[in-house]
Amino acid sequence: MTEAAKKKATYDDLYSLPANMTGEIIDGELIVTPRPSRKHGFCVTALGTAVTGPYQFGQGGGPGGWVIIIEPELGLGENIVVPDLAGWKRERFPFQEESNWISVVPNWICEILSPSTLRNDKVKKMPLYAQYGVEHVWLIDPVAMTLDAFRLESARWLFLGSFAETDTVRVEPFQEIEISLVNLWLDSFRG
Repeated sequence: MTEAAKKKATYDDLYSLPANMTGEIIDGELIVTPRPSRKHGFCVTALGTAVTGPYQFGQGGGPGGWVIIIEPELGLGENIVVPDLAGWKRERFPFQEESNWISVVPNWICEILSPSTLRNDKVKKMPLYAQYGVEHVWLIDPVAMTLDAFRLESARWLFLGSFAETDTVRVEPFQEIEISLVNLWLDSFRG
């Protein structure tokens, strides 16, 4: 007996999702996940604040020259993905496009891991990001309080390091500034 062929997801399928869900299309499959937890949201906001000032606006002695967006919709071929954070060097960023999704591959992507997204982030999206030439990926786990950093070299991910809890780090592509990881964890913030 043959299994019925699955319908290939289209962009229009994303419009039918409830407001409390996030949809992505990877290899023709519609992947639906719940909105992030408060630990997840706190982490992405704190990290976005840490890198946006120096890298987007040139504050605090930062180099500027980047466009950083929280939860952008990216079109990578026929795939539609929504990383937690993405950054482009300003000269590469498409300021106007006909579509809602951004068609230019970011220089950096950060995925904040959660139980509902961990498998897709690591198994499906990491190879996709390599295939399309994302230069740097960070994977952050706000429960384990870790950051794993990767650089793309010869179409493979080179592991740059794993950092945890109260480490203060300088990590590509934002090595000009120090990021205190303790500021990313909601449990540390409450005192």
